[in-house]
Parts: sequence; C-alpha cells; structure tokens
Amino acid sequence: MILSAALLLIGTLGVLTRRNIVIILMSIELILNAVNINLIAFSRHFGHVTGQVFAIFVITVAVAEAAVGLGVLIALFRNKETVQADEIELLKW
Repeated sequence: MILSAALLLIGTLGVLTRRNIVIILMSIELILNAVNINLIAFSRHFGHVTGQVFAIFVITVAVAEAAVGLGVLIALFRNKETVQADEIELLKW
C-alpha cells in the first residue's frame, strides 16, 4: 500500500507539474501501475482472482494508451516541432 501510494503521488505530481508530454505520459503509466499494485495486493489479501484479472485489463489499457499517445505525440511533433504541452494550441478554440 505504501509503494502504491508513493507511485500514485509521484505520478500525480508529474502530471500536474511537468510540461513535457513524454513525461506526462510516463506519469500516467506510474498512476496505472499504482492501481495495478493495489488491485493485486487486495486480490491476494482477500483470496480472489478478480483483482488480478482487472490488473491484466489495466495493463492492456495502459499499452493501448501508450501506443495512441505516442502516435499523437509523433504527429504533433511533426506539425509543431515541440513536445511542450504549453506550446501546443492545436485543439484550442
């Protein structure tokens, strides 16, 4: 639980304070790993397999998020030549 809380805190701080999109994506991965640790720990504590099954689903979603996020990042870098979140105004009104 302490490891999961530490990962969640580091990931949340990374998402809220960093401007580099690559670091923001890595911080989101840390948050998802914190969720996986909690799911597996509680699954083992209660003796059910459902937490481990949900952890597999979270890993699947994390892989899809990383693939789509990196694809979008590459496309934005080709158009704007930057990976700073503050400098990308493509989706603003």
